[in-house]
Amino acid sequence: MEKRVAIIGAGISGLLACKYAASRGFNPVVFEAEEQVGGLWNHTIESTRLQNIKDFFQFSDFPWPSSVRDPLPTNAELLEYLQSYARHFELLPYIKFNSKVISVSYVGECEEEMQSWNCGVGVEMLLGPKGNGTSKFFTPKKSLISRLWWQEYAAEFVVICIGRFSGLPEIPSFPPGYGPEVFSGKVLHSMDYSAMDNANAAEFIKGKRIAIIGNDIPCTVIQRTIHWMFPHDAQPWGLSLGFLCFSRFAELLVHKPGEAFLSSILATSLSPLVLFLPPNFYDKVEDRSIVLKKSQCFSFCEEGLILEGEDDPVEADIVIYATGYKGDEKLKNIFSSPTFQNCIAGSPTSAIPLYSRQMIHPRIPQLVVISYSESFSNLYTFEMRCKWLGYFLDEAFKLPSIKEMEEDIKMWEKYMKMYSGNGKLRRACISGVPIWYNDQLCKDIGCNPRRKKGFFTDLFEPYGLADYKEL
Repeated sequence: MEKRVAIIGAGISGLLACKYAASRGFNPVVFEAEEQVGGLWNHTIESTRLQNIKDFFQFSDFPWPSSVRDPLPTNAELLEYLQSYARHFELLPYIKFNSKVISVSYVGECEEEMQSWNCGVGVEMLLGPKGNGTSKFFTPKKSLISRLWWQEYAAEFVVICIGRFSGLPEIPSFPPGYGPEVFSGKVLHSMDYSAMDNANAAEFIKGKRIAIIGNDIPCTVIQRTIHWMFPHDAQPWGLSLGFLCFSRFAELLVHKPGEAFLSSILATSLSPLVLFLPPNFYDKVEDRSIVLKKSQCFSFCEEGLILEGEDDPVEADIVIYATGYKGDEKLKNIFSSPTFQNCIAGSPTSAIPLYSRQMIHPRIPQLVVISYSESFSNLYTFEMRCKWLGYFLDEAFKLPSIKEMEEDIKMWEKYMKMYSGNGKLRRACISGVPIWYNDQLCKDIGCNPRRKKGFFTDLFEPYGLADYKEL
């Protein structure tokens, strides 16, 4: 029987999952809510650019075209790059556009049985296209019955590629009399601002005093935690950041989950870089057209915002919440089963409990989550995961037991909180140890993780996707 693979989302991770599933002989079906590929990049304003240099953000077998010369490509350039990738590898025939997945559920099993599962069964997904009507498919073996709004699609394996930075905005809550209702200006989330076209966005903010809560967009920027940020062309001590951040030597300075005693002695505290900044950012900070303020809490007043510990309000005409998204809730809501919703939610003090490859939940069988955990370059990480996924779908290796995977999750939880600063980080992230992480994927599929020739070359030269091209 052919293993049917359903992929949710046609952003970067969805395209990669489709390519590597197809390359292993599967016939995946990709469900995309929008009318074109691109995922989150379909919802950014035209002036948006990559936050990391394109050399660290490109497919291993599809380089950026020579016409893109800026190290930080624009929104339009990145969308064209993704669309060209889909056309080049003939991925578009696999994709069902304007098809939004409403929920994922297991067929023919009660909640009590699912709670005791240690192995997988068939999967059913309910789809709700954007159109006014379609048909309902019960299973491929049953007759077609005309219905409105819904379809059902059956598959043996589901790959979730919906990302965590879209869909459900994180909106702060306030006691009565201290929220946006007392503010005389306008309040919106960065998601709504990003949905504007360039002309409307420019007109909306023209001549206005703007306060931004958070640091998703760099104005007065109010944030709880100060992050390390480098200009896009930074070269500390004349060295490329690749040598400082993407070599095995650099990772010797960072603790790792379940590390050996010797590795623990070598490791010291090293917070991973958060992002590259756009050109002239610090110039604007110096001339105070951008003002950075730190505050743990704030409230609204008629003139703008009142910050903790400050007597005078921050005057503003527009307040933009750059407070991120409810990625955990978005992932949880895709499951119709309360059992699986509780499994994927984890606890209020921890990240989504995924096995150390940051893709597998030990108690939700035959399902992989590709694009949830973050890294310095998501494209780099997503491609490595999808290479691994191809082998996993082909049953080239087996996962550890549920108990072993759950113990591994605890180690990763400890590691992530070690580097969160306040010990409360609830976001899955591998930014500090990308090479070590890739080593684990290589070992799973039976490949040599040492991708460079020579001891010193392997230790000091930066690693990138090109090193794993022939994996």
